[in-house]
Amino acid sequence: MMKEPRKEEVMRIAVPDFVSSSFFPLIVAKELGIFKEEGQDVEIAHIPALGDVEALRDGAVDFSAGPAHSPLVIFPEWRGVKLVATISQGTPWMLVMKAGLAKRGEIAAVKGRRIAVDRGPDRIFRYLLREAGIDIERDRVEMVPPSTNDPGISFGVAAGRALAEGKVDGMWANVLGCELAVHLGGASVVVDTRRGDGPPGAGNYSFAALATTESKIETEPERIGAVIRAVVRAQSVIRQDPARGTEVARKLFPPVEAELMGQILTRDGEFYRPSISMEAIEEMNRFATAVGLLSSPVPYEQVVATQFRDLWSE
Repeated sequence: MMKEPRKEEVMRIAVPDFVSSSFFPLIVAKELGIFKEEGQDVEIAHIPALGDVEALRDGAVDFSAGPAHSPLVIFPEWRGVKLVATISQGTPWMLVMKAGLAKRGEIAAVKGRRIAVDRGPDRIFRYLLREAGIDIERDRVEMVPPSTNDPGISFGVAAGRALAEGKVDGMWANVLGCELAVHLGGASVVVDTRRGDGPPGAGNYSFAALATTESKIETEPERIGAVIRAVVRAQSVIRQDPARGTEVARKLFPPVEAELMGQILTRDGEFYRPSISMEAIEEMNRFATAVGLLSSPVPYEQVVATQFRDLWSE
């Protein structure tokens, strides 16, 4: 089927999970008119399961907003693509399990258990377990996707409900999904790598990042910069006045998820910063090399569009 021609004046950003706190600054920038104030008409498109990066490769979108390592699946060795800003710092998934199965930090509790994990995040979960000395087959860790008949539902939300209903023993999912599981009762957070749980460096296996192509950077640097400035401003709004972000969530999400999003924005404000540290890239390189996404670690400048670093400072 022939694709419809794109409107070149509209900047399109693809996100793999719309109902997620990790990518919420983009929604804040859109709904509060910050993109428009920076002179950009922006459309946010929900394109799951690495389709966001494929769309970036094919020119159907101008940015992909997903886990920082995801471009490597489509752009080998970081050829033709760059990260331009962090949307949310730290590995964007958590491990939550039924209450009573594990204390905080006890990753070994996954042995012999059914854990809901989606395609994509499962790569980091497997690596996390391996680094923690857990062999998936030997230790009988069963990783399953929660079933849902609603193609628009967030994996994290579906996993949270599956855990609450006793269909799985735990879940490795986005922060909002994990918060939902805890809210519904009978679940507790076991691993939040952003706060130091897990093996050394686990908090930087990946992070929520904005990526675009090198050709787009060469031909439209001013527009790329405008989008980055809008994201930085939206992150500042979340940190300084999370209630404004909560109001945005209430307009778009079901009541329970919206209120949980508000709690996350208030608690996790410090993670909403745009800078991409050398440490984060080095740790992500180690992970990507270990799982075969990279042949060997590459320089920071090969991953990050350093010409935009000044925009990370407000």
